[in-house]
Amino acid sequence: MIKVYTSPSCTSCRKARAWLQENRLDFEEKNIFAEPISENEIREILAATNGGVEDIISTRSKIYEKLAIDFNELTLKQMIVLFKQYPSLLRRPILIDEKRILIGFNEDEIRSFVPREIRSVARKMIYMQNSIFG
Repeated sequence: MIKVYTSPSCTSCRKARAWLQENRLDFEEKNIFAEPISENEIREILAATNGGVEDIISTRSKIYEKLAIDFNELTLKQMIVLFKQYPSLLRRPILIDEKRILIGFNEDEIRSFVPREIRSVARKMIYMQNSIFG
């Protein structure tokens, strides 16, 4: 199951939700402002990233500028406390499943959440259409 961490005012979150619905993929959405993100969820997200905390920080958020913190100097526990206290520090949307993570909306990268067998069938259909009509 795909977990999608969102916020209500986020345009990219709406795009990700619409894309997942359009492609009939099951997902569980969590508004991180209405339902605070847990310590375990933050740990799971961080463990799935390639670049760690740098991948998930929203450097455009007002609170990021206001706090002026060097996240490289914080312990994991301190970061978790900050993310729970200031969810706007997290880039959104965050899509995660057992195998992959996507931070932000990217139409090419979100396709990786479509199961391989469905992608394979879709490629065959496109090939057949091109053969017939191309």
